[in-house]
Amino acid sequence: MGAAVIAAPRWITAAASAVSAPGSPVREMTGGRMKLSFAPYELQLRHSFNLAKFSRTTTPDVLVKIELDGVTGYGEASMPPYLGESVESVTRYLSSLDLSQFADPFRLAEIHDYMDRVAPDNRAAKASVDIALHDLTGKLMGQPWYRIWGLSPENTPDTSFTIGIDTPDIVRQKVAEAEPYKILKVKMGLDHDTETVDIIRRMTARPICVDVNQGWTDKHHALEMCHWLAERNCLFVEQPMPKEMIDETAWLRERSPLPIVADEFLQRLDDVRRAYGVYDAINIKLMKSTGMREAKQMAELAQALGMDVMLGCMTETSCAISAASQLAPVAKWADLDGNLLITNDCFDGAKIVDGKVEIPRDRPGIGAVEA
Repeated sequence: MGAAVIAAPRWITAAASAVSAPGSPVREMTGGRMKLSFAPYELQLRHSFNLAKFSRTTTPDVLVKIELDGVTGYGEASMPPYLGESVESVTRYLSSLDLSQFADPFRLAEIHDYMDRVAPDNRAAKASVDIALHDLTGKLMGQPWYRIWGLSPENTPDTSFTIGIDTPDIVRQKVAEAEPYKILKVKMGLDHDTETVDIIRRMTARPICVDVNQGWTDKHHALEMCHWLAERNCLFVEQPMPKEMIDETAWLRERSPLPIVADEFLQRLDDVRRAYGVYDAINIKLMKSTGMREAKQMAELAQALGMDVMLGCMTETSCAISAASQLAPVAKWADLDGNLLITNDCFDGAKIVDGKVEIPRDRPGIGAVEA
């Protein structure tokens, strides 16, 4: 029988909240052992989430915490269907981990090696542990991760706000709801792509970016669409063709007036080199990269190869969005609106201020606290 979905646990404790501001004294570890716990949680979407190949109104999620010496780190695993993970697979994987063997949570590389040895794949499950470890270690140091990484929080990009595939009336409603945001992300890949963009253009001249979610299968049609979109203030096209169509995508990239961004093609660090020469940029998501540690490595490698970086998300709570926001200063583009697309966010963290990603600067770790 699968794990039951329950309400968000009231996990925050006085001990955990005691370490609450950057500059707090570094906590001395007393030799305790890390304790991992988790609970399923179902994210409720504000609108039906319609993509080129499926539609849904909820997203399964698992909330995670890791405790050590009275300090708690929070993480989560969000599992949209195409990831191939589920509440059952995530909880099964997390149940198989024994973090008590590690007295030092700072040994992130060692713990990641251990997680990969336990079982392959399970990327969202591993990300939940990684995020919780970064939150825990940041709190132990009394510092947010953007500062530990030496990043400038004022350099975060504007985030896009997602307009999913829908009826004309709902598209208009979503565009109206997106008024505070400077960039709109348009989901495409069906027969009425141009109609959707035309509706948006009648309402606003704000820049758009396009996510096709592998929906175009003819390279000539894809190129025609890229030229059409370039005339309508589009910034880039994300995953226009199926990830298996590597030669066709490389052909498109050579001719497109817009940058071509890898999404479904890209999972972990090894995929960055595979994307080089096929895509202009990569979209890094914590749920695919196994968390913050590898996401940063992916960004650094992409930039070393001359590729641009986009930082994206799934539908998530402010826990994972806040974790991603710590890395946002390295990104050219951001799509960190996953917490804004749900009605039952159980954390408070990163905000969007005047369309721009705002990292929680007054909180250590990932910057998320229970709402």
